[in-house]
Amino acid sequence: MNLKQLEYFVSVAELGSFSKAALVLNVAQPALSRQVRLLETDLHANLLTRNGRGVVLTEAGKRLFDHSVGILQLVARATEDIDATRDEPTGRIVIGLPPSIGRRLTLPLVEDFRRNFPKARLAIVEGLSTHLTEWIATGRIDIGLIHNPEPNPAIEVTPVLDEVLGLVGPAERKAGKPCKPGKVSPLPLAELVNFPLILPERTHAMRKLLETQAAFADLKLDVTLEVSSVQSILDLVAAGHGYAVLSQTALAASGRPEAFCLRPLVKPSLTSTLFLAVSAHKPATPLGRRAMRLLQDLVATSVEDGSAITKRDS
Repeated sequence: MNLKQLEYFVSVAELGSFSKAALVLNVAQPALSRQVRLLETDLHANLLTRNGRGVVLTEAGKRLFDHSVGILQLVARATEDIDATRDEPTGRIVIGLPPSIGRRLTLPLVEDFRRNFPKARLAIVEGLSTHLTEWIATGRIDIGLIHNPEPNPAIEVTPVLDEVLGLVGPAERKAGKPCKPGKVSPLPLAELVNFPLILPERTHAMRKLLETQAAFADLKLDVTLEVSSVQSILDLVAAGHGYAVLSQTALAASGRPEAFCLRPLVKPSLTSTLFLAVSAHKPATPLGRRAMRLLQDLVATSVEDGSAITKRDS
C-alpha cells in the first residue's frame, strides 16, 4: 500500500467512475485500474463493486475510504505546515457550511480567501450539521459551521452566532397576525400546535431542538410535510402548503425575505446556536488557524438583523 494507491482509490470512490477519475488525475485508465487492483490484492479484499453506472464502495471499501481520506489529509497538512514556516500560508483547506448560511457566505468567503491567501486552495462543501460533524471527525473536511452539535469527543466547537427561531409564513397571509416591520407579534410555543408545519427530517439540528422543546412542554406538533431542503420548505410555505420554523438567516439566504413573515417563538424562546467546529485530534495548520479567523469575521459581518441574530463574542 502506498500514498499514490490511496489517492487513486479515493478519487475513484468519490467520482464513482474509473474513467472520470482518470481524467481528473490525468493518468491512463489502465494504469489507474492496475493500482486499485494492487491495493485490493495487498489488502485481500474487494474495495469496489463494478456496475453498469460505474463503481460503488463495498463495506471494506467504505472502511478504507475513511482511513484514506484522513491519511491523505494528514500528509497534506504536514506539507502545508512546513511550507507555511517559509512563506505565506499554502496548501488546501476544506470548509463545510450548512445550506441555511452557505448561500450568504460562499461568495464573500471565496473572495476574501483568494485575496488573503493567494497561494492556498479552498474547497467548500454544503451539508446538514450531522453530516458536517461526521466529516470533520473523519477528516473529510477541516473546518465547519454547524448548528447545535451534540457532545462529540472527536470535534472541538466554539459558539459564534445565536439565531432566534420563529414561525414563518407567507407575508401576505401574515402567519395569522400582522406582519408589518416593527409590529410582528411573538408566538407562544404552545400555540405552535395550531399550525401545519413543514419541517426537515428528524436528523436535522433545528428539528431536534424543536422536538425537544415541544416534548418538554408536552406538545404534539402538527408536522404535515418533512422536507430536507430549506429552500424547498420556503417554496412550499410561499405556496400555502404550511408553515416553517426557521431563523432570519434562513430567510435572508432565500433571496426573498420580504415574501415571508417571521414571528419569534416565546415562552420559551427558541435559539439556535451556530458553532465553528474543527477536529479535536488533528493540530490546526497555520492556514487552518487563519481560515478560522476569516470565517468568524465573515459570520460576524453577515449579521444584519440584530433583533433576530446575536453575534457571539470571540
